Amino acid sequence: MLDRFKQFWQGVVLAPFINLFIRLGISPDVITLAGTLGVSFGALWFFPRGQLWQGVLFVTAFVFSDLIDGAMARRTGRTDDFGAFLDSTLDRLADAAVFGGLVLWFAWGGDSRLYLILSLIVLVMGAVTSYARAKADHLGYDAKVGVAERPDRLVGILVPTFFADLLGLPWLMYAALWILAIAATVTVAQRIWVVRGQALARARG
Repeated sequence: MLDRFKQFWQGVVLAPFINLFIRLGISPDVITLAGTLGVSFGALWFFPRGQLWQGVLFVTAFVFSDLIDGAMARRTGRTDDFGAFLDSTLDRLADAAVFGGLVLWFAWGGDSRLYLILSLIVLVMGAVTSYARAKADHLGYDAKVGVAERPDRLVGILVPTFFADLLGLPWLMYAALWILAIAATVTVAQRIWVVRGQALARARG
């Protein structure tokens, strides 16, 4: 859903950074790695301490690297697939850090088993969502469906968490976790169902 805004961010907001990094000769892979390290550090340092809105700001600053590295690769005419592989792989680590940081918060400071479990569900289902698409692509199927893809999950948790902590309205984050846990699970089911239909159609010839 949020992919429709990618062109705006890359072409308008992030263009100066993209051009600067290209002029400096920085590799897109370096931006990918730096973004992942930044997101992971921010989520695992701030969230478990209960510094939620501060962590969201720190994480958000590095999340944009996911838009910068791809644009850099296209503008520099990069043709190998390693960048896409690295980006997809490290995205899983960044996602795990974000929701893992919330898991630690609910385990230590937040003291809520329910929302700890919901955070784990989003973490696991997010990983399965990505795996299902990758496996479908490998087998020649199209699994690009779902109501909660990666950008939706990130925005869906970071924005409510920021305002929940800043304004003292924890129910915003709680509601977001319920919605994301359900949506991520539905997305996995959608991809399984769609690929099942394609597999049966292929078997029938």
